[in-house]
Amino acid sequence: MEYIIRPIREAEIPQLKDFLYNAIFIPEGIAAPPMEIVEDESLQIYIRNFGQEPDDRCLVAVAQNRVVGAIWARIMNDYGHIADDTPSIAISLYKEYRNQGIGTALLQQMLSLLKADGYKSVSLSVQKANYAMKMYQKAGFQVISDDTDEAIMKCTL
Repeated sequence: MEYIIRPIREAEIPQLKDFLYNAIFIPEGIAAPPMEIVEDESLQIYIRNFGQEPDDRCLVAVAQNRVVGAIWARIMNDYGHIADDTPSIAISLYKEYRNQGIGTALLQQMLSLLKADGYKSVSLSVQKANYAMKMYQKAGFQVISDDTDEAIMKCTL
């Protein structure tokens, strides 16, 4: 599949709500939560007023003339927060575009962008059962804290 990765355009920022919903890991056999879950304050922190903070960064993958994936970073007190100078990232692809290397390409380009912008590290939170955990480990992320279901991972840039 052919795709390009580029910075998000201002008019596309509202789509982050949909990507945030699609970033929620749903284990096999579990019903997906209603879309309204993204209105919860613990999730709104990822997208509210995105693009208005100096540390906000977002790249999108475009295929077949539509945005099919996004990775965004911001400094926030989210599930993956480790330090006030370390951005946390979220990544999401529509299901039909997963397992084609697009997520890995988005992740690699975001890590390069953050490094070029002078950040020393980046963090994220991931459920241990999420297949994306292997992608993060291959990209250099290491588990720095975990509990029964989730892990906080850090990548030094």
